[in-house]
Amino acid sequence: QTTSSALKGAIQLGITHTVGSLSTKPERDVLMQDFYVVESIFFPSEGSNLTPAHHYNDFRFKTYAPVAFRYFRELFGIRPDDYLYSLCSEPLIELSNSGASGSLFYVSSDDEFIIKTVQHKEAEFLQKLLPGYYMNLNQNPRTLLPKFYGLYCVQAGGKNIRIVVMNNLLPRSVKMHLKYDLKGSTYKRRASQKEREKVFPTYKDLDFMQDIPDGLFLDSDMYNALCKTLQRDCLVLQSFKIMDYSLLVAIHNIDLAQREHAMADGTSQADTRRPAAQKALYSTAMESIQGEARRGGTIETDDQMGGIPARNARGERLLLYIGIIDVLQSYRFVKKLEHSWKALVHDGDTVSVHRPSFYAERFQQFMCNTAFKKIPLKPSPSKKSRSGTAVPRRS
Repeated sequence: QTTSSALKGAIQLGITHTVGSLSTKPERDVLMQDFYVVESIFFPSEGSNLTPAHHYNDFRFKTYAPVAFRYFRELFGIRPDDYLYSLCSEPLIELSNSGASGSLFYVSSDDEFIIKTVQHKEAEFLQKLLPGYYMNLNQNPRTLLPKFYGLYCVQAGGKNIRIVVMNNLLPRSVKMHLKYDLKGSTYKRRASQKEREKVFPTYKDLDFMQDIPDGLFLDSDMYNALCKTLQRDCLVLQSFKIMDYSLLVAIHNIDLAQREHAMADGTSQADTRRPAAQKALYSTAMESIQGEARRGGTIETDDQMGGIPARNARGERLLLYIGIIDVLQSYRFVKKLEHSWKALVHDGDTVSVHRPSFYAERFQQFMCNTAFKKIPLKPSPSKKSRSGTAVPRRS
């Protein structure tokens, strides 16, 4: 219940201090014990010889695994001064639509980072994941998994508020026309009435199958790159026994946006400024997928603003912004219970909570068969003539 402005202020003071003090420590390799370090500093409101005075209540700021997270930030090309500037130079913006988890979300004013409050269990779980996460990122920095840049805790008035800093999947500068949270499960996977009434609702699997029955069409290189990345990411999640994650898919419809602009032009001057590209390496959907696609592919790639170019069945041009979310829900006893109970009551396969290997398999199947499709290749004229139904060639 800490007031939002006090929390935002404490986060910024804490991050400024921890990143600053880190920069005085020499660069070195990450060691196993670095994953378990927790640094703590007290911020009295009157200030101390280490911390500035401030007008919030006294608080304590904890930084988890500072050296390990410094390494992750470096791997993603985020320089300490950029990180500080993005997070601490302007007030953080609170996002109104908190997730189903009840977490608070803040976005940095330049759109680079999301700050999310997490439960104690999730923070603990993330700490346990760090060594494996480190190993995975070293082999594979192009991933749709969340990119974690820092884990902190603000202690004030007897409360612990844990926050994680992550990449922002949905730049505010790009208007999203549709947004889906997909798990590859159909059991009760429809947006609630309350969700539908929101300005920007998040729809689910059944809504997707109803709205976009033909799926989203990608150029074949792009499709292969996306499916390959999903496959690798699912394998990592499975190895951590993680499940119940989702693929967040937000769709910007270029053609629709142009029509909206044309409509708006009549009434007011539409904003035609190009949004600034995100700075962090691999932070956009386009850069998160492996393979041939990012080397130009066959779809023109000049104006993508980090989205993955696609088309719908009507042939409209789309940009997709995607990422895997909710990976900190680990598959433990509670989930096992939930699954056995649901499986007794319903047909087990469609239930969203499942064994990690089954979950990963079903998730990939849905994404690469139902949600995303390859743009069908047009048959070449020579093949047609062989089959006897020759088509007269147009000059």
